[in-house]
Amino acid sequence: MSTATSKFLSYVLRHAPESIDLTLDAQGWADVGDLLAKANASGTPVDEAGLRVVVAESDKKRFTFSEDGRRIRAAQGHSVKVDLGIAPVEPPSKLFHGTATRFLEAILQEGLRPGSRQQVHLSADSVTAHAVGQRHGKPAILLVDAGRMFADGHSFYQADNGVWLTDAVPVAYLVLIENDAAEGDGK
Repeated sequence: MSTATSKFLSYVLRHAPESIDLTLDAQGWADVGDLLAKANASGTPVDEAGLRVVVAESDKKRFTFSEDGRRIRAAQGHSVKVDLGIAPVEPPSKLFHGTATRFLEAILQEGLRPGSRQQVHLSADSVTAHAVGQRHGKPAILLVDAGRMFADGHSFYQADNGVWLTDAVPVAYLVLIENDAAEGDGK
């Protein structure tokens, strides 16, 4: 299975199930047989064995099978409305957010907002946050005072793949700890 198949699954299970006439339930689950039939009908060849390989080998653990193995969903990152059914939990005292330097000015004025997704995504370590930020341009890493946010009444959730989620992060809980633009060519 290819990266293209993983990207296709992310697109369909997170953002556009209607693009292949797939229906997700309220928790974001799709029937595996239905997904396979509609993926193949749309021109994306995938069989059950290949699907299971993509899920098992996804370095970011983007997808989750139900306990009985008959349903699949994206672990997080949805722009379509779903309720993952994750209970709020106390986060580590510090979490991290990786972004591109071009977004810093807005973030430092308005805080972190989910944008097109349902929630803000946070990482448990700065290395992961750096990798996330690099995907979008020159990376910048923000430290999130998650312990203080939690104490102040903000809710946190941890997705099946370990990504931390919250509705928003106000500016008061953010500290810029890495900015590649300041270290590089200044652009």
